[in-house]
Amino acid sequence: MVPYYRMGWRDFIDSTRDAIAEIGAEIGISDEPEKRVKCPKMVFAHYMLGLTVNHTYQDWEDEIRAAKECGIDGFALNTGPQDHWLNEQLTLAYQAAERAGGFVLFISFDFAFEWPVQQVVDLINRFKYSPAQCVVDGRPFVSTFEGPQWADNWPLVRQATGDIFLVPDWASLGPHGVGQKLDYIDGAFSWDAWPKGCNHKMGPDEDHLYMAALQIEKPGIFGTPNNKHKYMMGVSPYFYTNLPQWNKNWYCSSESLWYDRWQQILEVQPDFVEIITWNDYGESSYIYDPHRDDQVVPGADAYVKGHSHDAYRAILPHFIQAYKAGKTKAKPRENLEDVAIAWYRRTPASAGHHGETAWGQGGDALAAHGAKDVISVVAITKEENTVTVTLGDGQPREFQTVRGSSYFEVPFDENTLGPVRLQLNGQVTEGPDIHCSCEDKVNFNSVVIQVPGRM
Repeated sequence: MVPYYRMGWRDFIDSTRDAIAEIGAEIGISDEPEKRVKCPKMVFAHYMLGLTVNHTYQDWEDEIRAAKECGIDGFALNTGPQDHWLNEQLTLAYQAAERAGGFVLFISFDFAFEWPVQQVVDLINRFKYSPAQCVVDGRPFVSTFEGPQWADNWPLVRQATGDIFLVPDWASLGPHGVGQKLDYIDGAFSWDAWPKGCNHKMGPDEDHLYMAALQIEKPGIFGTPNNKHKYMMGVSPYFYTNLPQWNKNWYCSSESLWYDRWQQILEVQPDFVEIITWNDYGESSYIYDPHRDDQVVPGADAYVKGHSHDAYRAILPHFIQAYKAGKTKAKPRENLEDVAIAWYRRTPASAGHHGETAWGQGGDALAAHGAKDVISVVAITKEENTVTVTLGDGQPREFQTVRGSSYFEVPFDENTLGPVRLQLNGQVTEGPDIHCSCEDKVNFNSVVIQVPGRM
C-alpha cells in the first residue's frame, strides 16, 4: 500500500473513502447517501441439512470457518421433517456457530415434504434464543423452500412462537402471486437464480418485479425507508442435475452466471442475498466440495467426483464487500491479493452422448445445443493487470483486466485439448485437462480453479 504522504490528493481521498466503505460494509452502512441502510445487509448460503447424516462437530466448525473467511454471514439450513438426524445435526450446527461467533443460522423449511404445524413450532422455539440464531427486527428469521399451500398455518406459528420474521421462497407463485400474500410474510426470497430454458443469460427484471410486489421503495436521500417487507435475492454459480429417480435432468446456462448475477446484486441492492447453494451436490450448485462419499446423493457421484467448486468462493470477499457498501461495482479488498478463477466443463458438449439433458428446466431443446464450450474467467485486481489462459499446447491467451472485476471467455473444441493453466502476477495454477473421452455421457458439471492457489 502506498504511504499517505506519497499519494496525490485524489489518491488519498479515494483511499480514505475505500477504507471507510470497507468498515461500513462490515456493519451494513454505505458511504453513498442514497444507499445507506438501517438494517445490516446479510449474505447467506443455502445449506442442505439432509446431506449431513454423518457430520461431526468438527465438520460444522470447518464449514463455518470456510464460510466466514469468504464473507458469508450465515447458513440457511434447508430442513425436511423426515430425516432422523435432523435434531442432532441442527444442535451441532448451532453449537458450532455459537462457538465461532459472528455467524448466524436459520431454518429454511423444505415444503417438498409435509410439515406438521407443531413440528415447525417446536423447531423454531428450540433454537430461537440461541446466540447464533439469525434475528431481524427482534424476531427469529425463518425461510422456506416453497410451501405457499401452507400459508394459512403461519399465523398459528407466529402465535405459538412469539412471532417470527418470515421470508419464504414462494417462487412458484411468481412476483404477482407473492404480492397477494403480503399479510402472511415479512419479505420474500426468490429461488429463480438461473437462466430459463433455452436462454444463455438471465437479467434482474424479475428481481425488480418482486421488489415492486413487496412494495419496497427505492432508497432516498436520507437512507432506505423502513419498508415493512424485505427482499432476499438468490445467486448461484451453476446448475446441472441428472437424477432419473427424481425425474431431474437439465443444465442451465452457467458460463457467465456467477459473474453476471453478482453484478445484478450490486445493481438491485436487495436487503439480503442467499447463495444457492453451499452443498447441493446433486444439482452441481455447490461452492464447498464434499469431504465424504455419503454427502453426495446416489447417481450424482458420476458428475461430482473430480469436479472441485471450492474456487468459486475466492471472489466472494470482494463482491460481498461491494454489496454491503452499496457499490455498483466490485472493488478489490486492499488486504487481499489479486485473484482470478476459471470454470469449465472437461469435455466439449459434442464429445459424447447428450444423455437427453434438457437446456434449462422445462426447456424444449437439448443442453448439447445450448451449452457453450468456453473457459470462463473472472479476475479481481487492484489495478489494470494481465490474466493469461493456456489450454494444452496452445498459444497463451492474454486478457487485460480493469481495476475491480473483469470477465473473459476462452473457447475450446475437439482440436484444443489438454490441461488448463491460469496465470496472474507470475503465479500459475494448472487445472484438470479438457478431453474428448466420455465413458457414458457428457458431464455438464464444471471444474473450478483459482490463482493464487488455495493454501
